[in-house]
Amino acid sequence: MIDTSYLLAHSQDLDLIIRHVLAGLGHGLHAGRERGAGVEFSEYRAYAPGDEWRRVDWKLLARNDRYYVREAERDSHVAIWFWLDASASMREASYAYPEVTKLDYARAVLACLAAVAQRQGDAFGLIVANQGRIHLTPVSRGPRQLHRVLAHLNRTKAEKELPDALQIKAQMQFVRAPSLLFVVSDFLDWPSASGESLLRLRRMRHDVRALSLHTEAERNADFPLNTSYCDPEHAEHTAQLTQQIKPAYQAAYAQHFDKIRSELKRADIPYLQANIEQDIAKVVRSWLRLASLR
Repeated sequence: MIDTSYLLAHSQDLDLIIRHVLAGLGHGLHAGRERGAGVEFSEYRAYAPGDEWRRVDWKLLARNDRYYVREAERDSHVAIWFWLDASASMREASYAYPEVTKLDYARAVLACLAAVAQRQGDAFGLIVANQGRIHLTPVSRGPRQLHRVLAHLNRTKAEKELPDALQIKAQMQFVRAPSLLFVVSDFLDWPSASGESLLRLRRMRHDVRALSLHTEAERNADFPLNTSYCDPEHAEHTAQLTQQIKPAYQAAYAQHFDKIRSELKRADIPYLQANIEQDIAKVVRSWLRLASLR
């Protein structure tokens, strides 16, 4: 069960979640950047045991009385994009932890990955899909970029529907360069323009990785029976779960996600399903490990 419910319930402070999840995280997003004696200056960082003395900046030592090492890098030319489904269905909350929604959990996962990207020195950006549109935080590097991405995640709300094909196509400038995309969604809307875009990006040789978030109630049909439910993205669609309908719901749910898993596997897209009641640190590590096993 989730052991970060307090942090997720206060996800406006994503730094707390980042520190919790990244403690002991041994996986990077990819091995696309070489740090050390490279050709382009990157940043200063505090000296750590094992660093070469010739990389210590002695002028900074004289001014600050602290050891700093000059980092340099060779650019892999790979941009990392974090794609967040923030449509209305992501407002669904856990029955076990009502303060945690799928959107809260998704924002926390992507915040942690953004912190890993910043730590690796990668260029990264954020794509938020909601309100029938695509909202971008353009690719950049460094601590300020991490703050920009966290600010965008903090102000994101689960609203309306996913964008259509025309809206997505108009915002797909980033496909001109090789990209690594981490996509977090509930994937309830499939097939969809967003899903087709992910498959197309993979066909264009971009590296795409998908995380599908659910609540335990969704996956097990553990909703209160004989209660009417409304589709948050299509208010005219209502349904009532009864004991008689429950097996059909479970079968349709399983069939829907089996199809998604099959299509993504065929496209060579690593895919992980997770409940938002699970420990977020374990989910992040499992997702990164899954991609590394391809």
